[in-house]
Amino acid sequence: MPLPTMTHSSSFLRLPATSSPHPPPADDASAAYAVVVLNQRLPRFAPLLWDRARLRVCADGGANRVFDGMPELLPAEDPDQVRMRYKPDVIKGDMDSIRPEVKEYYSNLGAEIVDESHDQDTTDLHKCVSFITRNPPGSEESNLYILVLGALGGRFDHEMGNINVLYRFSNIRIVLLSDDCSIFLLPKTHSHEIHIERSIEGPHCGLIPMGSPSASTTTAGLRWNLDNTSMSYGGLISTSNIVEEETVRITSDSDLIWTISLRN
Repeated sequence: MPLPTMTHSSSFLRLPATSSPHPPPADDASAAYAVVVLNQRLPRFAPLLWDRARLRVCADGGANRVFDGMPELLPAEDPDQVRMRYKPDVIKGDMDSIRPEVKEYYSNLGAEIVDESHDQDTTDLHKCVSFITRNPPGSEESNLYILVLGALGGRFDHEMGNINVLYRFSNIRIVLLSDDCSIFLLPKTHSHEIHIERSIEGPHCGLIPMGSPSASTTTAGLRWNLDNTSMSYGGLISTSNIVEEETVRITSDSDLIWTISLRN
C-alpha cells in the first residue's frame, strides 16, 4: 500500500506581493503559524514571520533578541514603537538568560511569563513546542506550523538539541530557520512532496539520516537523485545536492532531515 503524501512549502517566506510560478499546497491557506524565537541573532525575515504568526513565543533569552533585534531590522522606524508592536505573547523557559529589564518591559505590556526553571531535563525549545501543542493557534493540529528563529548557529550542542526536538515531535511540522537555510523532518510514515520556492530558496540542499541509517531512499527532482539508496553516517549522506525541478519527491524507510539554502 502506498504511503500517504505530505506536502511542504516555504511559502511563509514569500513577501506579501510576491507571486509564485505554482500555487502553494492546498493546506497552506489554512496553515496556523506559531513563531518561536531562540537566543541567537534574528534572521532578516523575522518581522515577516512574526506578522504571519498567530502565536509568538520567546524561549528565555530569545526575548532579548526580539527587544534588541527588531529595531535593528527596522531602522527607519521608532525603536520604542517597534518594541511595542513586536511583543511576544509568551516568554517561556528557565529564565537564566533573559535580562531583568526586558522581562519587566514585556510583562508590563501583558506578555505571559512562564518560569520552568524546575525542569532541567528538556531544552527551552522543547518547552516552547510543548506549550504550543497544548495551546495551538488554529483549530486543527494538522494545520499547525511552528517556525523556529535562531535555531542554528552558536553552540553545536544547542543545534543538536534543537534538531532532536524535530524527532521528539515528529507528528508536528516544525521548521528550523536561520539566514542561511531551513531544516525540517521528513517522517518515514509518509512520502513527501517539497514545493520549491525558487525566489527564496535553493539551489543547494541535503538529505541526512540523523536518527538512524536508511536502507532505502528514493528521490526525484534533484541533480543527483537517490534510487533505493542506503545512507548512514560513516557511509553516504546526500549533502551539497542541487534542486533541479519545482517539486522534489522523497520516500525513505527512515526519518530524514531535509535542509535547503535560503537566498539573500
